[in-house]
Amino acid sequence: MSGVFVSVGSMMPFDRLVQAMDEWAAAHPDVPVEIQIGRGTYEPRHAAFVRLMPVADYRQRVAAARLFIAHAGMGSIISAIEAGKPLLMLPRLMALGEHNTDHQLATAASIGARPGLHVAADIADLQARATALLADSGAPPAPISKFADPGFTVRIRAFIDAP
Repeated sequence: MSGVFVSVGSMMPFDRLVQAMDEWAAAHPDVPVEIQIGRGTYEPRHAAFVRLMPVADYRQRVAAARLFIAHAGMGSIISAIEAGKPLLMLPRLMALGEHNTDHQLATAASIGARPGLHVAADIADLQARATALLADSGAPPAPISKFADPGFTVRIRAFIDAP
């Protein structure tokens, strides 16, 4: 793809993010944008979209994107880090009915300082950061392995096996 992949996740709609990135796509027709919109009611007019997709397709889209944009859910964060892709997050807000708690604000605040992970404060910030991140060749987050460091595993095994 080599453009922007946006995901709202599979659990809840997030029309605010979908509409914001559709508007961004209209202003940047030279950048391919695909949005996974889930069960939302807003359907993009300027970006390609799909409601849901198999996990393998989702991972492929994250890996192929220059920039991954999503809500501040742990699945999205882990996917970006595993793929070594920059992630721009817009946390869901309880006050707007996007979630039943504001835990995504806490997640974004604690993890958003990691290199390659970025948090947008609002729609205007999201759109400005998307433009800036695509122009920046800064370092993406360091990829992580799906498996624990072997030394860590050895220490845990020694602890469990200790008398």
